[in-house]
Amino acid sequence: MACTVTSVWLALWSLLIATTMCEAVDHASYDGYKVLRIYPKQSEHIAWISKWRELSGTQVDFWREPSKPGREVDVMLSPIQARKFEGALQDFNISYDVTILDVQKLIDEQLKQKPAGDGAKFDYSKYHTYNQIQDWLKDMATQYSDLASILEVTTSFEGRKVRALKVGKTTPGAEKPAVWIEGGIHAREWISPATVLYITKELLERYGKNRRVTRLLNTFDWYILPVFNVDGYSYSWSSDRMWRKTRTKNENSTCVGVDPNRNWDIHWGEEGASHFPCSDTYCGPFPFSAPSVRGVADFIKSIPNVVAFLDIHSYSQMWMSPWGFTHELPPDFDIQDALSKAAVRALESVHGTKYTHGTIANTLTIASGSSADWTYAESGANIVYSYAVELRDTGRFGFLLPPDQIVPSGQETFAAVVATGVFILNNPPPQ
Repeated sequence: MACTVTSVWLALWSLLIATTMCEAVDHASYDGYKVLRIYPKQSEHIAWISKWRELSGTQVDFWREPSKPGREVDVMLSPIQARKFEGALQDFNISYDVTILDVQKLIDEQLKQKPAGDGAKFDYSKYHTYNQIQDWLKDMATQYSDLASILEVTTSFEGRKVRALKVGKTTPGAEKPAVWIEGGIHAREWISPATVLYITKELLERYGKNRRVTRLLNTFDWYILPVFNVDGYSYSWSSDRMWRKTRTKNENSTCVGVDPNRNWDIHWGEEGASHFPCSDTYCGPFPFSAPSVRGVADFIKSIPNVVAFLDIHSYSQMWMSPWGFTHELPPDFDIQDALSKAAVRALESVHGTKYTHGTIANTLTIASGSSADWTYAESGANIVYSYAVELRDTGRFGFLLPPDQIVPSGQETFAAVVATGVFILNNPPPQ
C-alpha cells in the first residue's frame, strides 16, 4: 500500500495520542520495554518524529534524539507502543533495528553485583550510590591530603550536598590555571560518574610516579565534580533507573524535573529544548531555575582562570565542542577541534574505542541552553576549551552499560584527559 509522508505523520500522531491517553506509567518497571534504532532518510521523517517526541511527554523516551536525515534515532517504547509503532514503521518502509529487546532484563543484570558495603575497599569496577560517592570523596581527601580537598559547591533542590574534589599540588602564592571536570548531569548516565571517579583515582595515584601526570597536577588545579545532578542520580537508584532530569517541582504540572543541560543561560529555550514540563529536555521556566545548575554555574564563575571544561555524558562515543545551539562554527573551532582530535587519538590508543568529534550540533544534535556553550561564551571566564563528552557505547547497551566496561571506559578516558592537559600546556587558550 502506497502512503505519503503526510499520512505517515498523521497516523503516528494519532497512534501516539491514543497510546498516551490509555497508558500511564505509574511505576519504574521496564519489563518488555524495547529500544528501537530508527534510520530516518528524509527531513519529513525527522519532522514527524520530533513532533511525536513533543506530544509523547514522559510516555516515550528518546535515548538518541531526532536531528537530521541519515542520523539514527534511538527510542525506548513500552510493549503496547512498540507493537503499534513497529507495525507503522514496517507499513511505511522505514528501516529500524531492535537494539535492546528487554530493558528491565538489562537493568537487572546491571544491578546483580551490588557495590561493596561501608568499610570495604572501594571497587572501581562497580557502580556506586550517591552516599557511597560522598564517602569516597572524604576518603580520597584524607588519603591524599597533600593533593586533594573537598569543596562544597552548592545544595540541591532536595537538600543534598553537591561536592567536588580539588586536586593538585599546592604552590604557595601561585594562582594556577584550572580544569573543571563534571559527571552525572543526567541522572541515568551512570557510566559518567563511574568514569570520573576512575580518572580522579588515576590522577592521584600516579602523582610522583608518572612524569606527565605529575606535571599536570603541578601546573593545573583540577576541580572534579563526580555527580552534578545529585537528586536525579539518587532517584535513579531508588525509584527509576531511567530517570534523566532533576527532581525540582514544576508549577501547575504533575511532571517533575528539568533537564539540567538545557537550563543554562545561553540561547535558553531555543531549538533542541522543550517548554513542556513532562519532556526529558524541559528547559525549565527560566534560565538557572534548577538550584544545582545555578549553584554550579556560580561556583565555576568564582574560580579564577579556568582553562578547560569537560562535561562527561553517555552514550555515543563523541568528543564535542561548542556550539550546541546552532550548526554554525564558533570563532575558536579550529583550536577546539585540534584538542578534540588529540583527545580522541589518545583514547583510541588504549582499547581501540573509536570516537567521533566536532561541534555538539553537527556531531550529535541541536541543544540550546547547554553547559559547554555557557562556559565557552557566557560564564565570564570565556573557557575556550569547553567540551561535552559522550562515553561508551554506541547503542548496544546505551545507558545500561555493564559494569565490566567501567574500568576500560575509565582507562581510555583518563588517557584522553591527560592528552587534554598536555595539549593545553602546548597550546595555551587564545586570549
